[in-house]
Amino acid sequence: MGTVAAIGSRTGVSGLALAGVEVLVAEEPEDVRRAWRALPDRVALVILTAGAAEALGDAVTSPGPSRPLTVVMPG
Repeated sequence: MGTVAAIGSRTGVSGLALAGVEVLVAEEPEDVRRAWRALPDRVALVILTAGAAEALGDAVTSPGPSRPLTVVMPG
């Protein structure tokens, strides 16, 4: 079974660690892109803050066979 990861600002994602989510704090757009590229293959779901989703662009949230399911938290 896959794991869940969250990418975004510290205030946006840190609370998710309490639910067992792998939290990747990324405050700047380049940090977000770096965290996205470094996601392990075991990640099946990625939760993005609105700012992280903006940094990654629309292509990341489009369905794809080689991408984890991705959701964006409301801004």
